[in-house]
Amino acid sequence: MAGPRDPAERCSCRNTNCVERPLRRLFEGLAAGVAACPWPFVLVPLLLSGGLGAGFVFLPQRQANDIEGQFTPTWGPAKAERDFVRRHFPTNDSERFSAARLPTEGAYAALIAAATNGTSVLDAAPWAEVLRLNATVHDAEYERLCARTAGRCASPNELLSRRGDAGPPEPGSLRFPVNGSVFLGAALGGVETDGGRVLRARALKLHYYLREDGPEAQDSRRWLERFLQNISSKVAELRLGSIQVTYFTSLSRQQEFEGNAKSVIPLFSMTYFLTISFAVISCLRLSCIRNNTWLASCGVLSSGLAVLSSFGLLLFCGVPFVVTVANAPFLILGVGVDDMFIMIACWEQSSRKKEKSSVKSLLAETYSEAALSVTITTLTDVLAFFIGTWTAFPSVRSFCLYTGTAFVFCYVYTMTFFGAVLVLNHKREQGNRHWLTCMRVDVDKDQAESSCLYNACCIGSCSRQPSQPEGEHPMSIFFKKYYGPFVTNKWIKVLMVLLYGVYLGGSIYGCTQVREGIDLRNLANDASYVIPYYDDDDKYFSTYGPRVMVVITESVDYWNESVRLSIESCAQNLENISYVDKNLSESWLRVYTELDKNGLIDISSKTDFLNNLNVLLRVQQSFEWDINKTQDEIEASRFFIQTVNVTSAVDEKNLLNELREAAKQCSIPLKVYHPAFIYYDQYLVIVQNTVQNVVVAAGAMLVVSLLLIPNPLCCLWVTFAIASVIVGVAGFMTFWNVNLDSISMINLVICIGFSVDFSAHISYAFVTSGESSANKRAIEALSLLGYPVLQGAVSTILGVVVLAAASTYIFRTFFKIMFLVILFGALHGLVFIPVFLTFFGSFGRSPNTISKKLELEKL
Repeated sequence: MAGPRDPAERCSCRNTNCVERPLRRLFEGLAAGVAACPWPFVLVPLLLSGGLGAGFVFLPQRQANDIEGQFTPTWGPAKAERDFVRRHFPTNDSERFSAARLPTEGAYAALIAAATNGTSVLDAAPWAEVLRLNATVHDAEYERLCARTAGRCASPNELLSRRGDAGPPEPGSLRFPVNGSVFLGAALGGVETDGGRVLRARALKLHYYLREDGPEAQDSRRWLERFLQNISSKVAELRLGSIQVTYFTSLSRQQEFEGNAKSVIPLFSMTYFLTISFAVISCLRLSCIRNNTWLASCGVLSSGLAVLSSFGLLLFCGVPFVVTVANAPFLILGVGVDDMFIMIACWEQSSRKKEKSSVKSLLAETYSEAALSVTITTLTDVLAFFIGTWTAFPSVRSFCLYTGTAFVFCYVYTMTFFGAVLVLNHKREQGNRHWLTCMRVDVDKDQAESSCLYNACCIGSCSRQPSQPEGEHPMSIFFKKYYGPFVTNKWIKVLMVLLYGVYLGGSIYGCTQVREGIDLRNLANDASYVIPYYDDDDKYFSTYGPRVMVVITESVDYWNESVRLSIESCAQNLENISYVDKNLSESWLRVYTELDKNGLIDISSKTDFLNNLNVLLRVQQSFEWDINKTQDEIEASRFFIQTVNVTSAVDEKNLLNELREAAKQCSIPLKVYHPAFIYYDQYLVIVQNTVQNVVVAAGAMLVVSLLLIPNPLCCLWVTFAIASVIVGVAGFMTFWNVNLDSISMINLVICIGFSVDFSAHISYAFVTSGESSANKRAIEALSLLGYPVLQGAVSTILGVVVLAAASTYIFRTFFKIMFLVILFGALHGLVFIPVFLTFFGSFGRSPNTISKKLELEKL
């Protein structure tokens, strides 16, 4: 019968090593297997990566870069509203086209002609050039494919004659924004008026709509593709001097977005070069035997194999590959190298212990110390990513799934492949074999020369003693003798607390200024032709926003006057919103009611109401498209309101919320819809999704920390670090002009995992230290893991720093937030957490730390 358990092995409020202890034994067993037979652990990951890597043949089929599908909420209300509009108000681009009534953006090419030198586009010379531009675009093929109304192509601008050869409007003859019954707010931009009459206008917009609901849809797409290929050269041939032209099509945003991934491919090779160079330099030794160049290279290779295996596996499984996933290899490379540095640091620490002579005991001690620390950080990272898949944004879901799986492979390969490489490298060193040639090196006094460089490269080492293990790394000595005592000085502690207060205050202020939503122009390359178009659109045409459909979704008794009054009341409530111009609404029911008031018709009964609709349609035929009428009832109808001054993401969010709230309060069943609302829907869920993921992941991190770090108080400090780093990143990203959108949301999910990494390493070393005082334990933790943590931070930043040079917002944003995550994570791990741990040192010690004390060799 087993004897009573040692008190140090029992679980208690101060000792939560119930999981840690068996994990240590498990890792020691794994180490014994790897040390005894390393080659299978090298070859199997290589073969597995090769097999799974074959999944990349499915990459073209798995790419899913539809902007709407990936960057808008999966169950956004606007998508359901669009489906309703499509069912009840079908379009006919061949006979009765109306841009305002489209349920989608439509298929179109758009041009903005802006007058140069401060002139008006309505002057004779600019107007003549606009007509020449229009004639160039309006070719025979466009005439065949154009969206039509009343038997003719829909006019690209209300001011252009259908013949396209009329002169400019007479000065003072136009009223703005409504000229007669024609709304000019989307046709003329930069308008100056006097009493409503147009004095001058800086820009004119041309919209060339094509059919997309019939057999010509594919031909329309090809026409747009040719338009994009040729428009620049055609505009150059026109030699326009009085106007400046920018252009855009319904395909532009998607094509530019899909091109983003290609633009970042050249940066991969640069990233691997930088990371390998840093890893090799960090592992260089002045010994041709103990030089760890191949060790560093294999550590980077291990990360590459993880990317190959994980991506290949998920491509085999059919998981969509979104352009945001292209960020993942940069991140995985940095994390894999971080784990490598931790493993090497613990291996060298074990090697300096003279009583640990066999490779089996060396690897067992390395795994018992490093593997648990790496397990904590990997598990928290993987949890953060898999929790991140609980989101309404498919782009975030795909990124988190690919990256979380890659982290799993990275961890497995570090424990197997890299562990086996450590063993083989140790055997090479024990055999006194050269790091490059693997030829045996013998130290001979006759061969040895006075040159340290010659001895290090060709003989063994400067000291001519190649078989002796090296002493502590100079950086470890720096952390032990200089930095550790410095940061644990009582006055420095006070300074650090004040510094933390400044950091926290700035972060909280930044959080109050955070901006929501993704600007669609940010999905394009910086040098793209769409950026000047967006700039001109904002400059000249931002006064008037979306023309919003207000849809009565059920059959109501329109002939009942009280019902009509309720509808009118609802319409007025919508028009009273600050973003709506009540003078620009368009309602078939108002016109119909006015005809009744004038005594022209009678609509007091159901029969009269339905029968007299023909009179309304003779007044304005387009109203036919706003009434979904069956034989004996009106199933649905719609009217339009015009929004104004929607110039920012805040305005878009407020507009959507106020419109939907007003519709919800109405006694008549209403929906408000515009194709842009598909993208506005992100504002409704982005903050909620981000907070949900952060809170759930932080709770999961706390549970993992309690299970694996043998001290509850230490776990609370790790959880504190998570919250502190997240607040810091969310606050300071505002100062760096980064919005809270689906792209930055990905990075905040990453932040959860990475905020654990640095503080967990230091905290774990602190609570397992056997030193007597809190200050000494903090110093020992910093001397053991300060340099690996610093290496890991630098390597991760090197893994993403090339993205700072990317020409697209997605990748630059990834760099900015990752830089903040690593900077603040390292700041907490190397500065704040060691200082804060010393304040609670008497409570931060596990009962079993004496037996597990990390013994440093005296210098």
